[in-house]
Amino acid sequence: MDMSWQEILFSFFGGLGIFLFSIKYMGDALQKAAGDKLRDILDRFTTNPFMGVLVGIVVTILIQSSSGTTVIVVGLVSAGFMTLRQAIGVIMGANIGTTVTAFIIGLDVGAYSLPIMAVGAFLIFFFKKNKVQNVGQVIFGFGGLFFGMETMSGAMKPLRELPAFIDMTINLSEYPILGVVVGTVFTLIVQSSSGTIAILQGLYDEQILTLAASLPVLFGDNIGTTITAVLAALGTSIAARRAAAVHVLFNVIGSVIFLLLLVPFTAYVEWLSTLLGLEPRMQIAFAHGSFNVANTLIQFPLIGFWAYLVTKVIPGQEVLVEFKPKHLDPIFIEQSPSIALGQSKEEILRMGAYAVQGLQETFEYLKTKSKKNAEMGYQLEDAINNLDGKITDYLVLISAESISAADSTRHTMLMETVRDIERIGDHFENIIELIDYQENNKVKITEDAMEDLGEMFALTIATVQKSLDALDTTSHELAREVAEQEDLIDKMERKFRKKHIMRLNEGQCSAQAGIVFVDIISNLERIGDHSVNIAEAILGNRA
Repeated sequence: MDMSWQEILFSFFGGLGIFLFSIKYMGDALQKAAGDKLRDILDRFTTNPFMGVLVGIVVTILIQSSSGTTVIVVGLVSAGFMTLRQAIGVIMGANIGTTVTAFIIGLDVGAYSLPIMAVGAFLIFFFKKNKVQNVGQVIFGFGGLFFGMETMSGAMKPLRELPAFIDMTINLSEYPILGVVVGTVFTLIVQSSSGTIAILQGLYDEQILTLAASLPVLFGDNIGTTITAVLAALGTSIAARRAAAVHVLFNVIGSVIFLLLLVPFTAYVEWLSTLLGLEPRMQIAFAHGSFNVANTLIQFPLIGFWAYLVTKVIPGQEVLVEFKPKHLDPIFIEQSPSIALGQSKEEILRMGAYAVQGLQETFEYLKTKSKKNAEMGYQLEDAINNLDGKITDYLVLISAESISAADSTRHTMLMETVRDIERIGDHFENIIELIDYQENNKVKITEDAMEDLGEMFALTIATVQKSLDALDTTSHELAREVAEQEDLIDKMERKFRKKHIMRLNEGQCSAQAGIVFVDIISNLERIGDHSVNIAEAILGNRA
């Protein structure tokens, strides 16, 4: 044996590191190139599960990671962008899309990996244009993938003569379930099915494993890759947990079916390999592709059943942040602009309710530091921004119609209110970021300061709620109360600033804590200003 153990281990893990880095780097660059379009594609084209499968394939090819796609899907499901049935289709497609990496590795580009990386690096370093740099990153990642693969394969060569490995191969051939366990555990550790399948392709190519021993490991890889989605779904919404559960179910059941059919499946792969004259690495790629396509075809008719099953297994009422507007029907605009304005107001009240909920989540986050609250807060802010765009567009369409003077005043008031609510969203997002900063930098806020924040938060939330109630009922009485409460918020902010300066002078709190505290109360004070704007818009409008 020429290589020492040290060299084998260094080359193997170094190669694996380069491989995983390259896949991620390439995927990130592709994602940057596709930008926000990904979410758009997923939202727009997943009308039914079949389209979901196609979209899942495309997006996974784009970002080179089935886990990545599943994580995006889990996010979209919990954001109410996508139903569970659509999500199941996308997850099935993601499994097919991930096989593309195995096919890429099957190509024998290894000899050219270094010049490909050089071209990529050249594009990254010598061009200022973002687009060219993105292409450079994709090319560099593509080359790195092969370079890592070659390094890994090289390290595996000497293992052929090792008795321990020969025994392992015999065991894996005799007990396929062992292979599944090995594949699952390894993918759990590496967190990338593409990575473990690449290792498998290397082992098979170097004749360390036979085909019969390799295939169960391949099935195990598919089970292991679901862990990423499971981790992404922990602590998120019920819908997201259900989507992750389907991912696990789908892959585990597929593996069980194929384990039972292992003998005919092995024969099929051998037949296909001789028919197409495939290299060993390509044989694994075709096996992987066939497995995922067949698994999808078998389970596609069961989508409704899986959706029903996971809803039963993971019970609970889904509290969804509905991103899509509910009241803005374009039909009203021409028929009756007046009703259309009423519809806009309903939608604005929904948007306002999200703002109040966002403030409550922010307050909870400040108290508990639970990431769940921060996630929910960011989602609500996202929903508010989305509704802001949709409502504004709808109001612009109404203004193109001929409307009465009274309606025109209402229109102006609603336009201004949308803007104020959107700003409230921005401010509570600022506060979440400040709490993130506090957490990440271990900034300690004194108990005294926490009490002040609690008092101010409670008053601010109540004021925002009251301004929305005033809008809902067009109540001048409530609008005046909002103005009075906003005065209190202003006074409170001044008083708390003074208390804070005293604490600083007495050395009770650090300067960093001071910055966080002052910024939070000034954001709350601004939220109070926006509440009063909403109230004043109502007072100005005596319709």
